[in-house]
Amino acid sequence: MRTSLCLVPLLLAGALLRPAAAVATGGAGGIAAMTADPVDERMERLPAPDRSGSRTLEGLLQARLSLRGFSADTLSAAEVAQLLWAAGGVTQRTNFSHRTIPSAGALYPLELYLVTSRGLARYEVETHGLHWYRSGDHRPRLAQAALGQKWMQAAPLLVVIVAEPERTTRKYGERGHDYVDMEAGMACQNLLLEATALGLGGTPVGAFADEQVTAVLELPAGRVPRLIVPLGHPR
Repeated sequence: MRTSLCLVPLLLAGALLRPAAAVATGGAGGIAAMTADPVDERMERLPAPDRSGSRTLEGLLQARLSLRGFSADTLSAAEVAQLLWAAGGVTQRTNFSHRTIPSAGALYPLELYLVTSRGLARYEVETHGLHWYRSGDHRPRLAQAALGQKWMQAAPLLVVIVAEPERTTRKYGERGHDYVDMEAGMACQNLLLEATALGLGGTPVGAFADEQVTAVLELPAGRVPRLIVPLGHPR
C-alpha cells in the first residue's frame, strides 16, 4: 500500500519548493504556486544537507512540541532537503550506504513520500533527490484519508513514511514487522527534531485508513503507510 515520487526542476516557475533565499508567501516558485501541467518525471537533486548544526541535541529535545497550526509560508528546497536527509538520508558509504537511522540487517524497508500543493513525490535516498510522479494538490484527499483531520491540509509539506515490510520479513519472519515499525518511529523522531532545528514544527499522525492513503499516494503492491508527518512554519 505504498507509492513512489518524482521530481521537477526546483527553480522553475510553479515549482513545488521555493529557493532558499526566496520569501515564502506562495508566489512563483513557492510550494503553493501550483500549475495544472502534468509533472515532468525527471530526477532533480536537492541541496546538500548541512551536517554542522549549531544547536545541541538536548536543546532540540527540550524545544520540540507537537504543532498542528501552520502559517502560509512555504518551505525552501534547502529546508526540505535537510528534513528528508535527517529522516533517512545517507551519512557515509562503505560496503553499503549507511543512513541516519539504524535498520535491522541494514535492509532499509522505509521510503519517504511527499505530498504538497504541487503534487506527489518520492525521496530518492541514493541520489538525494526527488522524483515527482503526480501533479495537483492532494493534501485535502490525504487529510480525508486521515479520518477527516482537516488541519493537516494547511501544512505546506506532508511526509508519509512508507514501508515495504517484505524487505525485512524475508530475513526475520514475522518479527520483521516489529522492526519495520521501530524504524518508522526512529525516522519520524529524526524528522521532528530536524524540523525543530530549522524553526519548523509538525506532529506524527497515525490515525488513517491504510487503503485510502495507499490510493492517494498510488503506492505499488507491497508498500504500506506507517506514519504521516505534516510539517511547516508555526502559525
